[in-house]
Parts: sequence; structure tokens; C-alpha cells
Amino acid sequence: MMKKTTGGVTLAQGFQANGLWCGIKRSGKPDLSLIHSKVPAVAVGVFTKNSIIAAPLIVTKKHIANGRAQAIITNSGNANCFTGTTGIEHAQKTCEVTGQLLKISANDVLVSSTGIIGRPLPFSKIRTAAPELVAGLSTAKGKLAAKAILTTDLTVKEVAAVIKLDGKKVSIGAMAKGSGMIAPNMATMLCYVTTDAAINQNMLHAALTTACDQSFNSITIDNCMSTNDMVLILANGLAGNKKIINKNRDFHAFQIALNYVCLELAKKIVEDGEGATKFITITVTGAKSQKQAKTAALAIANSNLVKTAAYGSNPNWGRVAAAVGSLELPVNEQKLKIKFSPFDKKKISITVDLGLGKICATVYTCDLSKGYVEINGKYN
Repeated sequence: MMKKTTGGVTLAQGFQANGLWCGIKRSGKPDLSLIHSKVPAVAVGVFTKNSIIAAPLIVTKKHIANGRAQAIITNSGNANCFTGTTGIEHAQKTCEVTGQLLKISANDVLVSSTGIIGRPLPFSKIRTAAPELVAGLSTAKGKLAAKAILTTDLTVKEVAAVIKLDGKKVSIGAMAKGSGMIAPNMATMLCYVTTDAAINQNMLHAALTTACDQSFNSITIDNCMSTNDMVLILANGLAGNKKIINKNRDFHAFQIALNYVCLELAKKIVEDGEGATKFITITVTGAKSQKQAKTAALAIANSNLVKTAAYGSNPNWGRVAAAVGSLELPVNEQKLKIKFSPFDKKKISITVDLGLGKICATVYTCDLSKGYVEINGKYN
């Protein structure tokens, strides 16, 4: 049975973290984050499908290919994207410096960046701050690590859960960042999950893929896909449970807990959407397939007309009908049903019955406000 709890990436046994300001952000806010497992961990990830990807993703994909990692280092304030071969060198050197200080292989360090695209990464600042970052690792600094990966976010995002596997207490903790450039396509922000569960690479990847599809791939803020985003999970096995190697009862218990952690983080991202004043749950029922239901739900969620109507507390069902109709589905006007919860509330829901079948899907989004335009009009 899963138990919700407080905490983040340092909840699971053997994990430490830290965050500090290294000088990338002019604001003086924390901009360098580190997560470290005391022992090597099974590692898998999912990455943005944008064809233009940042240098850290190139390096991280290479390092994680063997299914093992022991640390994740992230800088915020600079995306290290569209920075050519120099950017890749800086990402690799970040791993090398971190590995040397942690006394582990650079190949066991995963690296990521978030922030402004097209500016050279000030690697010297990261190199100078790295000794202090490593020296300050602690189980008490998970929230500080989570704070150091934020960009336009207004809130720190952490979620955790505890389950019993094979009679052993297993913890799952996670942190994420995301507020703008959020469009579901594996993945759409930075998210790091840590667990002390013993599980092999194939089962961990299967669990993460399922969890992401139901969470991070079911949210949208502005239908803009980022160049930098990834979801990474490290499982170091220190809980001592019998290793999960197939889809048995323990795997399903682990899946339920991971689904919860990822979905709660996804919802926190939507709630913290740039300029957001409303949290919108969109459920499409009566579809012939899961793909059809989700496609229709996302069409509604990504409609600027629906999103601005929500901002204005205007339950304009015609906007929703038009969004569904844009997909050219064989929808019968007399069978299509649209329902709204009160639109003057902060949390609202839209339910649409396509009248075509029995399958449903739910996605989450926010409204489109003047604040979003102001934030992105001034960004960089």
C-alpha cells in the first residue's frame, strides 16, 4: 500500500543533494544543483523529441546508455543549447569535474541545463563552484537542489511516496521544474526521480515510460516543446527488496507509486504555468481509442480560444466544439456533449463526450493570461 509523504530527492536511502549560486543568474538565486547516490544506481531517462536538442542532452544520452549513473548536475539560467561543439565540451567537462570531486567516473554523471538558448555556457563559474557544491552535499538539502533548477517557476516542486516491497520500505522522491515551454512529447521539463528500490533497467524503463505517458505527456501550458527537457530516474537498490525483474506484484506496486509521484509533479507544473490563474482538467469520453480521446483532449487544452475563455471566466462551449471539430473526427453534432464546472473558480473542469465509443482520457492545462504574454515578451 502506497503512503504519501513529504520530501524530495533525498528521501530514499543513499541519496544526497545540494544547490547554490555559482553566478550564472544575475539575480543571485541558486543556479547549480547536484544529486548524488552513494552507490551506483540503475538509471534510465526519457528526453524531448525536439529535433534541436541542447548539448547536455547529447552527453547525458551517451552516459546513460549503459543503464547506470550516480550523479545528476544541473545548471539553470543558461540552456547550453545552440552552442555548437563548445557547448558539448562544456557539458562533458562539467561531468568530468563533478566526477573527479565525487571520485566516480565522469560517465556516471548525468548533466542538464535550463534557461536562455543561444548563449555560451559560463563553464568557468560551474568549475569554480563545483568543490563547494560537492562538499555541501546533504540529505537535508533536497529542497535547495530543487530550488536551484528553477527558471521562471514561482514554486519549488517536490513529491514523495513510500511503499512496501518484499517486506522492505521503499521510498520514491522527486523534484521538477517547468512553467513555460510545456507541451507533451516525452518530455517537457526537467524532472529527477530517486528511489532506493532494487529493480533492473528494463523494468525501470517500462515503469518510467508508463508514468510519463499518464503525467508529463498529459499536460500542456503553451504547446511549445523545449530543447532541453528530460525525465531521469535513479534506483540504487539500498532498500534491500528482492530485485524486480518482471511485471510481478511488486512491479505493479512500484508502478502505482511512480505514477502518483509523476502525476502530482505534472499538476504542480501546470498550477505554476507562466501567468496562470486557472487550473483546467479536460476529460474526453466516448472515444473509439485512447489515442483518439487524448488527441481530442489535447486539441481542447491547446486551443488559445478555450484558454483565453477560461481566463475570462467565460464558459464558451463553442470554442470547445470548434477545437474538437478541427480534428475532423466523425462526430455527430446531436451526440456531442460538453459540460463545464463553474468557470469563475481557480480549478475548473471541461468534460466532452464524443459519442463515438467508450474510451476516455484526461489532460491538464491552464489558462492563457496577460501575464503569460508579459513574461515571454521580456524573456532573455
